[in-house]
Amino acid sequence: QVRLVESGGGLVQAGGSLRLSCAASGRTRSTYPMGWFRQAPGKEREFVAGINWNGGNTYYADSVKGRFTISRDNAKNTVYLQMNSLKPEDTAVYYCNAVSLATHQIIQTEFGSWGQGTQVTVSS
Repeated sequence: QVRLVESGGGLVQAGGSLRLSCAASGRTRSTYPMGWFRQAPGKEREFVAGINWNGGNTYYADSVKGRFTISRDNAKNTVYLQMNSLKPEDTAVYYCNAVSLATHQIIQTEFGSWGQGTQVTVSS
């Protein structure tokens, strides 16, 4: 019954920045590797960024390398995605979940399946 709640999305012009947050509603049985995913209309959900349990290792899709930064604050049960130099092609609904860092696919945890996500819209 632990939820992940994404927030921080909105409308921003190209070149702008947003910081997304993914907050767990309670403590989990373990500290999972976490990831951000996004899905644009007509496209498959894609992996954006991942982070291991203590933040020591991060992973990024090629399309966002150098622009996005994933981080976490385990004391706050929160994962962040700092998005800079946003492009219109970044427009999507962004989701977070526990993720396998080997496969970039979600893993079965008390978080369950996908939540509501947060909409990011980047205009020119």
